[in-house]
Amino acid sequence: MTLRRRALLRTFGLTAIGTQLLPIAQINLSPKSAIEPRRLQIGDTIALINPAAFNYEKEVQPFFKVLDNLGLKVKLGEHFYDRYGYLAGKDTDRAADVNAAFADDSVRAIFTGMGGWGCGRILPLLDYNIIGNNPKIIMGFSDITALLLAIYAKTNIVTFHGPLGVSNWSSFTVDYVKKVLFEGSSVTLKNSKSVQVETIWRGTARGKLIGGNLSVIAAMVGSAYLPTWENSILFVEEVGEEVYRIDRMLTQLKLAGILDKISGFIFGQCTKCEAEKPQESLTLPQVLSDHIRPLKIPAWYGSMVGHIQDKFTLPIGKQVEIDANSGTIRLLESAVN
Repeated sequence: MTLRRRALLRTFGLTAIGTQLLPIAQINLSPKSAIEPRRLQIGDTIALINPAAFNYEKEVQPFFKVLDNLGLKVKLGEHFYDRYGYLAGKDTDRAADVNAAFADDSVRAIFTGMGGWGCGRILPLLDYNIIGNNPKIIMGFSDITALLLAIYAKTNIVTFHGPLGVSNWSSFTVDYVKKVLFEGSSVTLKNSKSVQVETIWRGTARGKLIGGNLSVIAAMVGSAYLPTWENSILFVEEVGEEVYRIDRMLTQLKLAGILDKISGFIFGQCTKCEAEKPQESLTLPQVLSDHIRPLKIPAWYGSMVGHIQDKFTLPIGKQVEIDANSGTIRLLESAVN
């Protein structure tokens, strides 16, 4: 079914285990520093685009009130409500909305409506010269991982793993969006008291923060759209995958040499990842222990990252310090300028 845009919105369209305490790992900063996009301010205009799956109009309507409460104006991508099967329009049109949002001088940041699948299809169609010459905040998660990693890899612009338009913008979520994107705070991201973390290997480490959805990252292995992994802190999350699939994807990262290069590891939430036959399956902690403990790097499971109501806003490409004992992520500098 083709979705119709509301007339008002159309006017805004755009053409547990470890015990060894390790010292803080020393990092070698890249000679090419990450590029921080401009911070958000009240009154700014953000572009809202759908580079992956489509969403129903009613699903995204509450988000406009969130933006209003944040003091932000919105421009919809020209093809925001398009639909092509499970995609939000044809590849060329979704890519055009990304390029247009970066090229539009009136747009200060880019938010995404929906995840699902589709970003990988448009990566070769993006104009990385336009994007690189117009650094802007771009935020999302799930399938948007492909877009965030590709833009960082190709342009060195810091991108942001955070809520989608269809997300539940809880007070916890909004608070971290404000601290990271508006205030530019060197904030420490810490789970709420109700969400416990399980340490895989104790210790602290520093490195550039890189990550996102595990299945998306695994699917990108071997492409030209992943950043370098040396001295990085890898964070991943997942939804709707059985434990053996998590095992398979972590094995892929291991075989590709990625796990051997990282300085720290964070597994967020794995929502709806229960085994269909638990009595015939390894547990997720067992799989994580098998893959991560041999690396002897600070690591934990249970960070507030993923397909959950309350979530962090994480800057991809910025230097952080992690503490696997407490499950905290401390930004060492502002992620925006």
